[in-house]
Amino acid sequence: MTSSGPLRSTVVHNGAVPDASSPVSTSLNRQVLSLALPALGALIAEPLFVLADSAMVGHLGAVSLAGLSLASTILTTTVGLFVFLAYATTATTARLFGAGRRTQGLRAGVDGMWLALLLGLGAGTLLGLGAPWLTQAMGAHGPVAQAAVAYLRASCPGLPGMFVVLAATGVLRGLLDTRTPFVVASGGAVLNVAVNAILLYGVGMGIAGSGAGTAIAQTAMALALARPILREARAAGVGLLPRRDGLRASLGSGTPLLIRSLSLRVAILATVWAATALGDVSLAAHQVVNVLWTFAAFALDALAVAAQALIGTALGQAQRADGESTATDTSAGTDAEAQTASATAGWSIDELLRRMLTWGAGTGVLIGVLMAAGAAWLPRAFTSDAGVIAAATPTLLVAASALPLAGVVYLLDGVLMGAGDGRYLAWAGLVTLAPYVPLALLIGGGVLPGATGSTSGLVELWVAFACVFMAARGATTYLRARGTAWRH
Repeated sequence: MTSSGPLRSTVVHNGAVPDASSPVSTSLNRQVLSLALPALGALIAEPLFVLADSAMVGHLGAVSLAGLSLASTILTTTVGLFVFLAYATTATTARLFGAGRRTQGLRAGVDGMWLALLLGLGAGTLLGLGAPWLTQAMGAHGPVAQAAVAYLRASCPGLPGMFVVLAATGVLRGLLDTRTPFVVASGGAVLNVAVNAILLYGVGMGIAGSGAGTAIAQTAMALALARPILREARAAGVGLLPRRDGLRASLGSGTPLLIRSLSLRVAILATVWAATALGDVSLAAHQVVNVLWTFAAFALDALAVAAQALIGTALGQAQRADGESTATDTSAGTDAEAQTASATAGWSIDELLRRMLTWGAGTGVLIGVLMAAGAAWLPRAFTSDAGVIAAATPTLLVAASALPLAGVVYLLDGVLMGAGDGRYLAWAGLVTLAPYVPLALLIGGGVLPGATGSTSGLVELWVAFACVFMAARGATTYLRARGTAWRH
């Protein structure tokens, strides 16, 4: 699917048998891949912004690079907290589109993008004003702090665009279109490099040029993603101005997911604090393991995106099939809506759930085996320090053993997000912190046996992360998924 033509969705019908003869229907595995692979590309494209910034700013000197490291951490944390803008719009629009309520789905998407724009303006203003305080709170002073503030203030105008990218991506995912966000993210990464080169080296703006380049690229991405959605909304007779009740509904569905994001951030910070308390070698080894874990998580996240879109669509179609949806859309005469409303080939919700969990566990096993096989040499690609390598190698084996469980956890998260079950996910996120955070603090404090050495302490920390935190997430989401409350 591309942004040049009418927005169309391939739908899933509850209880129906796949019809291979239908041009709309494909095998479920193929549909999962068609959604997950472009989503993976888009997820990987985003970190390329930071990578490109680092490579170019690094030539300005150590002070600028240190300032970028601090500023990018603050910026990515801010954006990460608002990732619910994508998750909430995916769930809402997928269910409405699946139920044949296309106009209402587009209305929800427009409201979601307006909410993202308003939140981005507020966050950008606060971040710009509070940049000096935030950098000092992070422990930076002197030239490094000045460089970090310069980057943050130059990039703040791009926050509205970054947030709109999240919301628009969610709308397109709801339409089972992950290709358009991938194309736009790839183009944005290329534009970011080009603009940065001009502003850093041609204009001579220094590190501020890198921040401005990121802001320009993100704004261009927002316009590229919003254009096809707004065009379709206008064609369907949907007003393009925000509605108060629509904004309230978007914020209401997103707030629980914000709580969930905060709980994940707390767990990450507790892990980093514990690794820091264990010493420099442990912290360095943790960084190596965490980078590899993060890249493995991209593949699992991409599958979770597919689960969100497919489950949301299936639940919407189940509503329509059971007579629980509202009256037929007033604009259902268009070709795009006719395709959504008339498609009958697909899979049951139970089949979707089983297949997605199989994909998650299988992908986790595959990546885990590869990580375990490379545990002895992967750390050498990051460092030549013998102590760091010695600590990272056994820790990688622990991380690899947790990836099958992580695959199931990520997919269950995706299923429940696609169902719009944000309140439960918020509650579950807080529950999972209860056993893990105290344990991580005890390990960092050297209280538990074996937590005093750089290698044994880090291994113990990652065992706690895998066997306590990830297991708690798996238990809470599995107990929910095996019931039926999330299907309504």
